[in-house]
Amino acid sequence: MEDYLDQFQRMKDIFLEFRVTKRTQAKVDKQRKEMRRQRALIRERVAPSQWRRIRDDDHDEVNELCMDIIHGETHFNFIKMHLLSHFYDHIRQFGNTPMYYTEIEELAHKMQIKNRCRQLNKNDAGHHIMHSYGRQHAIQMRLLNLESLQARGVNLSADALQHLDRQTSTVSQPVIWRRILKGRREDVSNVVDFSLIPGVSLEIIYLELIRYSRHNLPAAHRLPDHHAMLRALPVELQIQIEIPVLIFQEADVYTIHHARSTSALHFGHQGSRNDWVWVQAATEEMYRALWGRLFAKLVAFFKIRDYRFHDIVSRVAGVQMLTPVNTGRLSDLYGLVTVQMMEDWPGITIVDIGTILGLRHLIPEKDRRWPVNSQIDLRTFNELY
Repeated sequence: MEDYLDQFQRMKDIFLEFRVTKRTQAKVDKQRKEMRRQRALIRERVAPSQWRRIRDDDHDEVNELCMDIIHGETHFNFIKMHLLSHFYDHIRQFGNTPMYYTEIEELAHKMQIKNRCRQLNKNDAGHHIMHSYGRQHAIQMRLLNLESLQARGVNLSADALQHLDRQTSTVSQPVIWRRILKGRREDVSNVVDFSLIPGVSLEIIYLELIRYSRHNLPAAHRLPDHHAMLRALPVELQIQIEIPVLIFQEADVYTIHHARSTSALHFGHQGSRNDWVWVQAATEEMYRALWGRLFAKLVAFFKIRDYRFHDIVSRVAGVQMLTPVNTGRLSDLYGLVTVQMMEDWPGITIVDIGTILGLRHLIPEKDRRWPVNSQIDLRTFNELY
């Protein structure tokens, strides 16, 4: 992507003529008209043989002057060209680019200005557009107030009730999205096999499973506390999780983050892939700007089945938790939260997959610290801080 953008920057002049605005085109047409007028005056005073030579020279001169106007008035300095430089990191982290769109602004421009302008006679258009849009907005607010009054049981007039009945539409039930584990590995069948994947001792894994069970599972369905019984529980190791994430400024439209953890296995004919995610680790009052969320590096996904309770399955993830520097305050240097490795990290932390909120992008830095990239997309920019 970066190579293509660099090549485009070197050769973009050949595309400038396709970016000519109406204003620039009017200046070019005016220049051509002026040159034609000057040629007509010259033609009256020269012989036909001299005129052909002058005409050819003038043709090249006109083209050069027009291209100078185009190059001076036309450019590629607009937001969509700038966003291309962020797509590479975004796609590697999230798989798609739904956050980088200008549909909201373009739709508002169309609905609030262009549609109103077509209905006017173009006399004092700005005043009439604002008046029309303000009137429509006031009517919509009135309808919302009537609906609120109706919900509270206030007696409304027959005309208001009839109008509300016409405006009411059937609201479909929201789709319930959940996290899905995929990509089962066949080389793991129990806790002993699983301990070989992250290279963590069985004792630590037992303790983490017990801690997770006590904090997250109901008392009647907790995992056994005895190590021998934990050893006997079947385990399924997965390499991918699909995480539904709300699109920025949407209430029921989701995109899917594909987070992967291959441990030491290669991914896509390259090295291993263990993505960065953020986890809801505490209440929103914790960690200041992070609102109770911590960043973690995926170690493994797995399902552990408890045959004692009709094969109840716990879907969990092993992660490497990071801790915020300076309790989550923004850095005075670049205005970002910085995270670092935990000093007393046991080797793996087991969390429920329901607490994994999505993929996140960290900026590499020295001393095992990473600033959190809050500007990778609009949703992250809006949620962090």
